[in-house]
Amino acid sequence: MSWHVSPDWLGNAPRQDDFRADNTLPAGWYRVTPTAYSGSGFDRGHNVPSADRTRSAADNSATFLMTNMIPQAPNNNQETWANLEEYTRDLVQAGNEVYVIMGNYGVGGTGSNGPKQTLTAGRVTVPAQIWNVLVVLPEGPNDLNRITSSTRVIAVNTPNSQTVRADWGSYRTSIDAIERATGYDLLNSLSQPLQVALEAPVDKGLTQ
Repeated sequence: MSWHVSPDWLGNAPRQDDFRADNTLPAGWYRVTPTAYSGSGFDRGHNVPSADRTRSAADNSATFLMTNMIPQAPNNNQETWANLEEYTRDLVQAGNEVYVIMGNYGVGGTGSNGPKQTLTAGRVTVPAQIWNVLVVLPEGPNDLNRITSSTRVIAVNTPNSQTVRADWGSYRTSIDAIERATGYDLLNSLSQPLQVALEAPVDKGLTQ
């Protein structure tokens, strides 16, 4: 999943907390309900964070569809991931815009009630790893054309576990490593030389 975080998306709309099934799914598809994770030991972890969409109540409400959720270990969701999401918005408040790409892979995580591989009788997979890529640009037009070999790119890959550390910076990795683990081809709208320059390094910048 990918999304854009900029001042245009941030406002004063309150958190809606209206978790609900996604009724736009095709007929016959399983629709995860708001109570599907109850008692599992896993949080309803947002992909697109609620706080990244505060321009309007409708924007915020859209983040509470269950198709925007994954079973996330509480410590990962409430500490590690929350810190990374807050840092993303701090970058925006400092005059940047951020493109976020987020995903997960593997089967089996460890929540507050111990390890699980699936929920809801096997219909929802508990991921083993949760990753995030941030492309950071100063605010401006023509974003794609402004990405250079010196653009800051942050890649993070965390275990979906209660033993995860709160310091997301300690889980920094390269985009190349995430691509090897997932089979995805990220940043593929960029030229091949630019992809090579941005996807191999591990970010060493500030984390707060």
